[in-house]
Amino acid sequence: MPPQPERKPLISGNWKMHYNHLEAIQVVQKLSYLLRNQDYDAVDVSVHPPFTAMRSVQVVLESDGIPISLGAQNTYWEDKGAFTGEVSPSMLAKLNASYVIVGHSERRQLFGETDGDVNRKVKAVLAAGMTPIMCVGETLEEREAGGTIDKCTGQVVAGLSGLKGDQVAEMVVAYEPIWAIGTGRNATPDDAQEVIATVRESVASAFGADAAAGVRIQYGGSVKAVNAHELMAQPDIDGALVGGASLDPDEFARIVRYREG
Repeated sequence: MPPQPERKPLISGNWKMHYNHLEAIQVVQKLSYLLRNQDYDAVDVSVHPPFTAMRSVQVVLESDGIPISLGAQNTYWEDKGAFTGEVSPSMLAKLNASYVIVGHSERRQLFGETDGDVNRKVKAVLAAGMTPIMCVGETLEEREAGGTIDKCTGQVVAGLSGLKGDQVAEMVVAYEPIWAIGTGRNATPDDAQEVIATVRESVASAFGADAAAGVRIQYGGSVKAVNAHELMAQPDIDGALVGGASLDPDEFARIVRYREG
């Protein structure tokens, strides 16, 4: 079997509905002071502020030459039109956003996003030249009923429908068990590895071995500095989608430096 390409880990901070643009500037500046060149050499880092803070964060990152990628938390699939309150991929691309979170469980659970919506958003993000971080994950009820694998692989297949293997290879998928988000509970490293390995297998079945070898799969769900090292030691986990812990620059920097834990 040919050697597998090394996938550079991606640690992403999802700030959710926190921080105005002034606070966001302070947070990203402090984070930049904490991270070192060797951290960026080992790990890709992205931050995902609210829409209202993205331009301010972009200016700080670019003017100070900070090698942190700017990301968005969501988008709509149309490029423009009469869609009050929505933000298009082309608008995000003009801010030099690199990553867009698509299908986060909170979007699915609270705002009714379907697999079809997620698929349309994935395609729109790719068409705009950015990288989707497509989220999948099960509820506690689904987990207790033994439905974790079916739910996650089903979301993967539906969310990636119609894409080509080379597109999938450049994407990011985030496995975030819904029962572990913001609860202080998290999947064990072995549990996370089992699900993520199965997700990778489903990508291989649908899009081929090269796509499965290239796609980066993050774990999300109460990731903290104390558990990041053990999670990231798993062979199929290629990063973390960090929620609450990313709001504290000190804690988030320690997660980025998980290798030292």
